[in-house]
Amino acid sequence: MLMNVGDLLEDVQREDAGVTSTAVLTADGQRVASTTSLETLLSKDFQILINDITYRVHSPVRDTESSEHATQLDDLKTMVHMLHTALHLPGHHLKKEKDLLEKLDSLRQDLLPLERVKAQIEHKAESRSSWGLWGGLAALSFQGGVLAWFTWWVYSWDIMEPVTYFLTYTTSMGFLGYFILTKQDFVYPDAKDRQFLHYFYRAARRERFDVQKYNKLKEEVAAVEENLKRLRKPIQLQLPIEQIQPKH
Repeated sequence: MLMNVGDLLEDVQREDAGVTSTAVLTADGQRVASTTSLETLLSKDFQILINDITYRVHSPVRDTESSEHATQLDDLKTMVHMLHTALHLPGHHLKKEKDLLEKLDSLRQDLLPLERVKAQIEHKAESRSSWGLWGGLAALSFQGGVLAWFTWWVYSWDIMEPVTYFLTYTTSMGFLGYFILTKQDFVYPDAKDRQFLHYFYRAARRERFDVQKYNKLKEEVAAVEENLKRLRKPIQLQLPIEQIQPKH
C-alpha cells in the first residue's frame, strides 16, 4: 500500500549488488515515474529493465470488487498512511532540524571573520562621516564669526548686506547642485548616510572586503533561520518538553 516504483527499484539493487541500472517501463515502452504506486503498476502488464535486459511482467488478473469493499479498502489505505506519517514525521523533522542547525553553524563560522572586518570598516566610516558633520559646523561657525567681525568692527551693515545675500544665494546653488547629482533633498540624516556609504565602500575596496559574499551569506543565514522557525512549530506540538528547549 505504501511502496512505489522507486522503492521497488531500490530493493532490487539492494538485493543484488551486480545490478547497476534499473527502470520500469509500460507494456509499450514508456518509462514509469518512480513515484507511481505499486498498486497502480500492478493493474497492467509492464516491463522491468535490469542491466539493459528487459523482462516482461504479466500482472495477475483481479476479481471485480464491490463498491463497498473498495470503499473499505480505501479507508484502510488512508489509515495506514496516517499511521506511517505519525510514526515517521517527527523523526524526519528532527533530522531536518539537525541538518539545518549544522548548516546554520557552518554559515555563521564563514560569516564571523567577515563580520569582524565589517565592524572595523563601519567604525571608520562612521568616524569619517561624523567628522564631516563637525567640519561643516566648524565652517559655518567660522563664516558667521568672519561676517560678524566685518560687520561690526571693519565695515558696516550697509556694506556687508550684499555680501551675505550673495553667500545665501551661493548656498542655495550648492543645495540645488546636490539635488541634481544625487536626486535627493539635502536632509542631514540622509546626507550623513550617503557619506557613510561612500566611506564604507571605499574602505571595503581598500580592505578587500567582499560585500556581495557577505550579503549572500546573510541571506542564506536568514533563510535557514526562517526554515528552522517554520520547522519547529509542528515539532513543538508533537515532542516532549525536554526535546524542544531552545538551541544554543
